[in-house]
Amino acid sequence: MIKKNIFITGTGTDVGKTFVSALILKNLIKSGINAAYFKAAMSGNVRDKKNNLIPGDAFYVKKISGSSQPLESMCPYVYERAFSPHLAAQIEGNPVELDLIVKNFQILKEKYDCVVVEGSGGILCPIRFDEHKKIWLKDIIKALGLSCILVADAGLGTINSIGLTAEYMKANEIPLDGIIFNHFQEKNILHEDNLKMCEYFTGSKVISCVHDNDNEIFCGR
Repeated sequence: MIKKNIFITGTGTDVGKTFVSALILKNLIKSGINAAYFKAAMSGNVRDKKNNLIPGDAFYVKKISGSSQPLESMCPYVYERAFSPHLAAQIEGNPVELDLIVKNFQILKEKYDCVVVEGSGGILCPIRFDEHKKIWLKDIIKALGLSCILVADAGLGTINSIGLTAEYMKANEIPLDGIIFNHFQEKNILHEDNLKMCEYFTGSKVISCVHDNDNEIFCGR
């Protein structure tokens, strides 16, 4: 079981990072660990009746995990448009400041025993890109001093996407603690082979296989 601050990244958008983050947080809380969730920048959110933006991923994690953590502490940058954070900020304003991300994370570190941090998009996601600053997801991971768990779809194409992501992480000195396969199917020869090949290529273990509609996650296979 994960018992330290960890960064959840993925091979791309919609591979299941939020779902996995929610299950991990649920597991930690159920085990009696005082754990929190954090995401630096969140795009594609909707407004409530008072016209306030609701951080959808954070709301989902809070609901699934049963966390009592205040929603407003989960994500400092919330955008309405379903774009990469750098583009959403160019249109809506409020660009990401790395110092504020670190400050908010440190507050959670002091209050909680473990913080599950979810990334935006894939590992190459631009978080801010303007004439003043350029911030990439890797900059946030390094600023927070975290190692990563990589979430990927178990199906066709994952050898390439996991391999390229792992190579980028290695080139940028980002530690990879393990891989989690989402949408995994037992006795599926393709999924089983993908697991074996990804472990061989990356040198990292697939620490969990998550099935559709799972209510729990078990890490450390």
